[in-house]
Order: sequence, then C-alpha cells, then structure tokens
Amino acid sequence: MTVTDTPPADYALDWRGRDSFVLLDSEFGHGELFFAAWQAWRNDPQRPRQLHYLALVPQLAACNELQQTAENHPEWQALCAELRAAWPPAVPGFHRIFLQQGQLVLTLMIGDGAACLRQIAAKVDAFRLHGSRWREWSLPVLGTLGRLAAGHASLDIAGAEAAARKQLQQTGFVFDGGDGRTARFNPRFTARSAAAPVHADRRAIVIGAGLAGSAACQRLVQRGWRVDLVESHTAPAQQASGNSAGIFMPLLSRDDNPGSRLSRSAYLFALQSWRQLGGIGGAFDGAACGVLQVARDAAHAESQRQLADYWRYPADYAQWLDQASAGRVAGCPVSGGAWFFPAAGWVQPRSLCQAMLDSCGEQLQTHFGRHATILERGQDGWTIRDLHGATIAAAPVVILANACDALQFPQAEDLPLSAIRGQVTYLDAGQVPAIKPVICGEAYLTPAYEGSCSIGASYDEDGETALRRDSQDHNLARLANILPGWQAGQAPLAGRVGFRCVASDRLPLVGALPDKNGASPVREAKLKDLPRFPGLYSLLGYASRGLIWAPLAAELLASQLNGEPLPIEAELAAALDPARFLLKEQRRGNPPRQ
Repeated sequence: MTVTDTPPADYALDWRGRDSFVLLDSEFGHGELFFAAWQAWRNDPQRPRQLHYLALVPQLAACNELQQTAENHPEWQALCAELRAAWPPAVPGFHRIFLQQGQLVLTLMIGDGAACLRQIAAKVDAFRLHGSRWREWSLPVLGTLGRLAAGHASLDIAGAEAAARKQLQQTGFVFDGGDGRTARFNPRFTARSAAAPVHADRRAIVIGAGLAGSAACQRLVQRGWRVDLVESHTAPAQQASGNSAGIFMPLLSRDDNPGSRLSRSAYLFALQSWRQLGGIGGAFDGAACGVLQVARDAAHAESQRQLADYWRYPADYAQWLDQASAGRVAGCPVSGGAWFFPAAGWVQPRSLCQAMLDSCGEQLQTHFGRHATILERGQDGWTIRDLHGATIAAAPVVILANACDALQFPQAEDLPLSAIRGQVTYLDAGQVPAIKPVICGEAYLTPAYEGSCSIGASYDEDGETALRRDSQDHNLARLANILPGWQAGQAPLAGRVGFRCVASDRLPLVGALPDKNGASPVREAKLKDLPRFPGLYSLLGYASRGLIWAPLAAELLASQLNGEPLPIEAELAAALDPARFLLKEQRRGNPPRQ
C-alpha cells in the first residue's frame, strides 16, 4: 500500500452506532488495511457488534507474509496470530473466517477480482478501492458497486481517472468537493430490492435433529436467535446421521465444476467451524487422519495425475501420490495411485450433532419424541402440530431439516427428493489392515473406532431396513479391489442401514421454499421472481456428504435470514436454491404441477 493509498484517519467513523457493518476491500495484499480496520474496530467503544470484512484476493498471501506485515506494529501481533491460525489453503473461491469470537467475519475471495466482485451477494456500507488491480476493471465492473452499495455507502478510491469517476457517478455515487477521492452513494432513483426479507423476530423452528438440523440450530443461536428443535426420535442423529463413522473430504474435477467448487467450500468451512466448536477428537469423536482416495484403475490414475499437474493444488489441500507412495501413506498396499487429503478424515456424526446442540445453551428448546405432522401458516407465523393436533411449537420461521420426511408436508411434497438405501458394514479392527488414514475409492474403510471399522456404503434403490448379506458382500468385494491381497473371509452380518436424502441433481436444497401454487409460467423467469412461502426454508438433500454440507448450508441460510453477506459465490448459492426446479419448469413454459 502506497502513501497515497492509505485510508483517511477517520475512515472507521461510518460504523459508529451500527449493529452490523460491511466493508469491501479491493485488494487484501498482505493484510495492511485489514489489520488497521480490525484494530480501529477493537479500539472504538461505539463499534458495531459485528464487522463483515470482504476482501478481494487475486493471490493469497503466505502466513509468513502476514507475519512480516505485523512486525512493525506491536498492536497487530495478537491479531496476526489469530488470523494465521485460521488461514485457508490457497485454492480459489470464497473463504469465510470467523475472528474475535465471531464478531469479526472475514470473507476472502480468491481469484480474479472483477469476476469475484460480480459474485458477491451483500449490501456494502464502505468500499475501499486501493492498490493497482482495481484500475484494470472495466467500467461495467465498476458499475457493479452501485448494485452492492447500501444506502449512503461510503467510497474511498485512490487515483480514479475521469472515466471511472463518471461511471461511478452514473451508478449513484456523489463525490465530495475535496480531492475527488471520497464519495457517498446517493442515487436519484432507488430500484426495488429483491433481497430476501430480514426477520426482526428471531425465533425459528427446526424440524430434524440430524447433521442438517443441528448445524442450523448452532448457526442461528450464534446470531442470537431462539430456536425450537423438533425431532420424532428421542435423541439426535438417529437416521442418516447415525452411522458409527462418516468420512469428510472435498471433490475434485478437471473443469472445477459447481459441484467441485461447492464441495471445496463446504469442506474448508466445515474444518473451520469444527475448530471453533472445540476440534475433532476434542468436542466430538473423530480424527483428522487424512483421506486417501485410490484411483479405480490405471486409466483413472493417469487422468488424476494429469488433473494434479493442471491444478497444482497446495500440499495442505490435496496431493497426488503414485502407487508406492500411496501405500506408504496408507500403511498397507493399495491398488493404485491416490489423492491424499491431509486435513480430511472421519467423524462420528452423533457426537458431532450433540456437540453442536450443546453449544446452543438456553437459546435452544428441544422437543424430542415429538413427530411434526401438521405445518400451518397463520397471521403470526407458523405452527407445528402433532398427529393429534396438539401444538408443539410456533414461530415466524420454520426450517425443514428432516430429509425425505419433509415430503409429508404439502408445502414440500413436490420437491424432487428420493431416499437411497445405504448399508454400512462393521468389521472387527483385527479383520482389516491397520490403516493410518481413511482409505476410499469404490468403497471406504475407516480406522478403528471402539474396536471396529466401517466399510461402505451400498447404494441400493429399495426400502429394506434390515441388514442384507448381498449388500455386505458387495461392500467387502469393493474394498478388496482397493486392498490387494486382502480378503474378508466369512464375516458375520454386522452394520447399519440408513437412507440418504438425494435431490435429482445431487445438490442440496438450501433456502426459501417455492410456492408452486402462486407461480404463473413465465419463460424468462428468474429465481428472484418466483413466489416463496413466507418464513419457510429447507436444508435438505445432503446425500452422502452431510458432514461437510451441514455447516456451510446452515451458514448460508443463517446469512440469508439475517441479511448478511453470503459466504459463497452468488451463482453457487443459486445452484442450491430450492426453487431451481420450479424455475426449470417455468423456463420450459410448463405450468407448475397442481
């Protein structure tokens, strides 16, 4: 940051008396402006309760570069240590980091600045355009600031040329009479906002106490909401979240498609949220022992090696290993080359659910053993009743987090969700190699937990709830293909059956539920145009990745409910919108099903 780029000494005054404040930094660099803003916020007795700091990051600084920034500022040393402990790997995308017990929320947006700017979903109170990279933006990109600006947002821009100033003025920014560096957003006309309503009455009902519902409770309570949790079973995580061990890892692809980008964001956000909770193996059972994903065959291994050469992921995120190296990492021979994810591992889902619920304290009221059967909308919000019509809870907001059981409600009955049977096999630890990381491929094997290892999982399209020998044999045969020379022998039938909730496009449903009866077929419709049930939301369709989906999806929904900046790119949030299926019908010109 040059002397001319240094922000005015009183730049932080805009936030005084505010509950929340959003600042957008055009170039994070080595954190100079961020540390200055953080320190100013800490020192101000009239600071907002929460500061959202959005930073464009064309290239992520290394931890030692952050440390160098803080060396000449003793007051920044503790801040730098806290930031370094949460610093993400250098992979593209949005990275949300919680600091100062969650009161300071840093969202790093790694990638091309102009492209990232278009993907921000937020109302920004202050823009700080400094450095040189923003000068490479086209005039239409500069015009994006008007879409992002909150009322009377401030702009500090260093060295804007006449064309840039004119574009910003046309967007709604009014420059002061000084050096032409600062401006206020004061447009002549205010466009109708399509943003989701922010709920002033922060009370919600969450239906379902698995990973999805437990994470929703945690993220809402952290924001000061009061939550009623309704669960038909007598304890949390009794259905799909009830397996002995689940694995967590990202998904890679050559084209870095939306599914891969979403899994990367979900995986990294889960790691951070679990650290906040107390850590794997501390607050809940599991181990960050790494995951080794073995290639199916030689052709698959070669394509994955080429993928590794193309993306060159940082070693703390993903490493491609040849067969010999993979075997050394595994602690036993494996059938081919493999991806190694050093920060991945396994978690006992039930203990994680319990840890998330325990963190909620008195803000959470649980209703275990109560089956939510009737969902009614009244003038004051929603009421949940049981089969006999007795009221369980009432609140302005309801979140369906009960997997395919959500289809019992008329408001959700048309969602394209299906239950896919998954049988996990349990073997005594002595019957399998003493592996170090989780090993997966066409099957997975976890290290021992309470004397047994988990192998799975089948993918059966039937509703059988009992253990089946054919599903177990299939699990063991697929594992044998990964572990050369190993055979299970005559293993007793042991394990667990669960049912994954899977959407037709294999992505979760996160957000406000569409009201199909209020929609008229419009070929050029957009998601924002579709009618929604007021105060009714979903966290559904996590399929086999509930461990990593749950924290990010809950954070996304909580951000929407609170009117906060979204933690992921706008196009990725749209890919999870429950109304996307209705939108496809609209664009085909088909009327919604009645």
